[in-house]
Amino acid sequence: MRLPRFALPALLFAALASLSAIPATGQTPLKMNISVAQNSHYGVAVDTFAREVDKRTGGRYKIQNFYAGALGAERESIEGVQLGTLDLTLTSTGPIPNFVPDVAILDIPFLFRDYAQARAVLDGPIGQEMLQKFPPKGIVALAWAENGFRHMTNSKRAVNVPDDLKGLKMRTMENPIHIQAYKQFGILPTPMAFTEVYTALQQGTVDGQENPLSVITAAKLDQVQKNLTLTGHVYSPALILMNKAQWDKLSAADKQAFQDAAKEAVKANRARIDEDEARAVADLRAKGMLIVENVDKTKFQAVLTPVYADFGKRFGQENIDRIKNYK
Repeated sequence: MRLPRFALPALLFAALASLSAIPATGQTPLKMNISVAQNSHYGVAVDTFAREVDKRTGGRYKIQNFYAGALGAERESIEGVQLGTLDLTLTSTGPIPNFVPDVAILDIPFLFRDYAQARAVLDGPIGQEMLQKFPPKGIVALAWAENGFRHMTNSKRAVNVPDDLKGLKMRTMENPIHIQAYKQFGILPTPMAFTEVYTALQQGTVDGQENPLSVITAAKLDQVQKNLTLTGHVYSPALILMNKAQWDKLSAADKQAFQDAAKEAVKANRARIDEDEARAVADLRAKGMLIVENVDKTKFQAVLTPVYADFGKRFGQENIDRIKNYK
């Protein structure tokens, strides 16, 4: 059948249009999700990662970032990466023990002295050994990033000593170590995804929550919380995770490019946390929060004595001491 002459230009235009919709030759788009806003310590990390991957692979891989839980909360994101419905995520370790139980040791309260020690542990042999636990679960952990030292906020009263925590209904991560410790304080733990936290605080479903200063500021929790106590009770690491099947498709050179991009993302992430930590207290106080800065942490640790004994049996006291004493 012969086509009319006027139909040929239209067919040619349609063919060219369809070609323009196809990604550049060999380009692979990969989706990455975070639970907090783009203007955050996670946002700066994943944006850096995307730029570095693009640069280091000559544009053959394109990371498409999604923010504020657009593709799900942290646990859903980890599940997605494991199943292959999501390519990458940057997540706190809060829900990780549900997938890789060995990581739970890092959630023991007051395990780390400060940021310098925590970063040294994760970048050193202990942290690198833990990364090897992920591939058998269908996940590749590219690098340790950071969420930060967690502090407590609530809408009821100032928290100066452990007794002030009794009876407070507080949102926690879906993390059994946190929940066990917080119950010991007399807190009523209420596990929920971070994407639900602001509304729960606003509506009074929970009295308080605990998170690093970077999260408290990025999520504008000062609008729904009056009291902040700098307990620094748990250091919260984070991880850049990738679906193993996607990872296995990469050439050796591209694997190196992704790992190098992850290292740059971690640098940006930690620098933003240092920045946030330096200014957050003054900013939050200026916004009306009542802040307890000087906390006797030994009093909080003393209350946790029974759970520390349990953690020692569960993880091996020598493993806990290896982290605590790392220099």
